[in-house]
Amino acid sequence: MNIFSKTFCRIYQGAFRIAMPLLPYRKPLIFTNVKECVPLFQKLNLNKILLVTDSFLRTSGITKALEDFMSQNKIECIGYDKTNPNPTVKNVNEAKQLYIENNCQGIIAFGGGSSMDCAKATGACIAYPKKTLEQMKGLLKVWKKLPPLVAIPTTAGTGSEVTVTAVITNPEIKHKYTMNNFTMIPYYAVLDPEVTYSLPPSLTATTGMDALTHAVEAYIGNSTTKETRALALDATKLIFENIQTAYNDGKNQKARACMLKAAYKAGIAFSKSYVGYIHAVAHSLGGQYNIPHGLANSVLMPYVLETYGKCIHKKLKDLAIAAGIAMESDSKEEAANNFIRAIRQMNKEMGIPEKLQGIKADDIKIMAKHAAQEANPLYPVPKLMNAKQLEKFYYDVMEEN
Repeated sequence: MNIFSKTFCRIYQGAFRIAMPLLPYRKPLIFTNVKECVPLFQKLNLNKILLVTDSFLRTSGITKALEDFMSQNKIECIGYDKTNPNPTVKNVNEAKQLYIENNCQGIIAFGGGSSMDCAKATGACIAYPKKTLEQMKGLLKVWKKLPPLVAIPTTAGTGSEVTVTAVITNPEIKHKYTMNNFTMIPYYAVLDPEVTYSLPPSLTATTGMDALTHAVEAYIGNSTTKETRALALDATKLIFENIQTAYNDGKNQKARACMLKAAYKAGIAFSKSYVGYIHAVAHSLGGQYNIPHGLANSVLMPYVLETYGKCIHKKLKDLAIAAGIAMESDSKEEAANNFIRAIRQMNKEMGIPEKLQGIKADDIKIMAKHAAQEANPLYPVPKLMNAKQLEKFYYDVMEEN
């Protein structure tokens, strides 16, 4: 990246860092049991709610306890269960139409980051009925208040229940774009470990490593605060202590609860300090090939951290100490390398591959362009890279034919 582009990026990021304490970030009110939604709706005088989820959660009966409890208390639940793993413009438009046709008064997002992103974007479309998603993408385009939104995460990874972001895919142009504003933070979140019990081991692994990516990128970036650094370190510690237990024993209540807490903490950290090139590249892979976001982040993370090099060794040492895999007496380089090796080892032990299938060399240039457009100038990465430099990461994770 040339000096003029670098200077612009750093000035832009510096301005946001200065402005951050003045911006209206808020944390959702937290509940720990899904049935607590009912007295909440009664208090808010809401009697017709749109449930945004996916077909697996609905057909397997995971949402049934909440739906039955709402019905018993005369709160009508209108279900939308067609959310894709990478939610699309069509998903959002369908959910919006269902909300309007049934005169709904609020939204429940029940599921992983996909359901929450779909619900957030649906809320934005309700707030701005004459605008398209295309018109609302990007930063600070959604200022109007969204309908009451309750987020119930069934994965411990995205942290979407506390973030300002929704990520939506436009499959026609094979591109993911983000919508970012403080109004998109859910008003309420339910961190109930029991709804995560059915999460398959593979998704426990990739969503958990997604949460680790949030903590790591929030910590190594240039826009950290005392608060976000503490949250990222806490999240890292919780993930290293609990992810493999949750992976091996899906009904371990303590491990599941700790992973939800880690995802929540990492979500706040990256909402305030932002992410980096791991996310930007992962989003482009999801848009092009529909690769699940957590999987892409898990595979990319060690490659990107290695490429940053010495400029993040001190911060990786902090994370390694928090993870319990380094000591203060270790050199910065030794501790940083231990941290990256530990990520690779955890991936291996949980069946996460080192490479991603389906990447085509002919697509890399356009994906790198999309990643650069997303990240620069917004993401306060420790080392700035242009589209050409970002191409390296696609080749790093591309499975050889």
